Amino acid sequence: MSPRWVLHVDLDQFLAAVEVLRHPELAGLPVVVGGRGDPTERGVVSTASYEARAFGVGSGMPLRVAARKCPDAVFLPVDREVYDAASAEVMATLRSLTWGGVPVVLEVLGWDEAFLAAGPEHGELGDPRAYAAQIHDAVLSATGLHCSVGIGDNKLRAKIATDFGKPRGIWQLTAENWDEVMGERPTTALWGIGSKTAKRLGALGIDTVDQLARSDARELAAEIGPTTGPWLHQLGRGEDASPVDATPWVPRAHGREETFQTDLDDWAEVAAAVRRITRRAVADIDDEGRPAARVGLKIRLKPFITLTRSLTLPEPTNDPDVLADAAVSLLERVDHDRAVRLLGVRLEMVPPEGGY
Repeated sequence: MSPRWVLHVDLDQFLAAVEVLRHPELAGLPVVVGGRGDPTERGVVSTASYEARAFGVGSGMPLRVAARKCPDAVFLPVDREVYDAASAEVMATLRSLTWGGVPVVLEVLGWDEAFLAAGPEHGELGDPRAYAAQIHDAVLSATGLHCSVGIGDNKLRAKIATDFGKPRGIWQLTAENWDEVMGERPTTALWGIGSKTAKRLGALGIDTVDQLARSDARELAAEIGPTTGPWLHQLGRGEDASPVDATPWVPRAHGREETFQTDLDDWAEVAAAVRRITRRAVADIDDEGRPAARVGLKIRLKPFITLTRSLTLPEPTNDPDVLADAAVSLLERVDHDRAVRLLGVRLEMVPPEGGY
């Protein structure tokens, strides 16, 4: 019986790579994609090329900081339509593949990554490394984009393996080498554990993957929660039984945000901006064909205080005026003693027929 192989395909420096394809003269230069492409404005880095990363530029960093770290970088605005098209081409290429004599099963995670496995009733799979190389070559031939491929005996290990292979590489992580590769790494090296969870684990004396694997699941359940605690214990052991699922992802909500280049201190202007942003979000849920049942507001106050507020609507609706009124009403739950630098509106939709 063939092993249960899962492959994780992750496009290298996706947004920057797409831009280099559009502008070949940028090849080899530090490229930063983010905001409106103006480092003198407020905005954050969406993706930096490897050449820019060498200067310490990273995703989520303010554009102004990126410009200080890498003054010679080429800054470009985010162009979602172009990236959507490039992503669709990559995913279509992956879906066209066969493995073991049957079509692959593809689970898309986002613009630039997906899980892949052999379909039901497949034949002999052969060397997964050789197949991973075929995937890289197929994507490169069809799109001009490079990818890295992680190989695992489950989704968790495949996902983590990809980071070891970047860029343009292939890496394999299984139960056999899990302890050797991951044991002494911090818990943040695990997919699903961020800094906040790592801090909670650290308070329990759990700082490494090996310590998490050897921890008491019952103690974790008592300290962190009956569901989250045992799940974290499984992560430490590299365990994951979830299948690669080709079911299309159905969004639960759509949201829009706007960062203001000049802080808003007139709250009438703030309310007008909330209405404008809400209408943009309504256009997104209209495309889904599902009304909103809940409205959320994100507000970032000067200097950098972020608050969220939300409410459930009396009845679902996609009426832009009703939704804008609801979003504006949430401003009443925020003190008006600081200027506003960012606003966001999130519209949570009713579930699709049949549920998620």
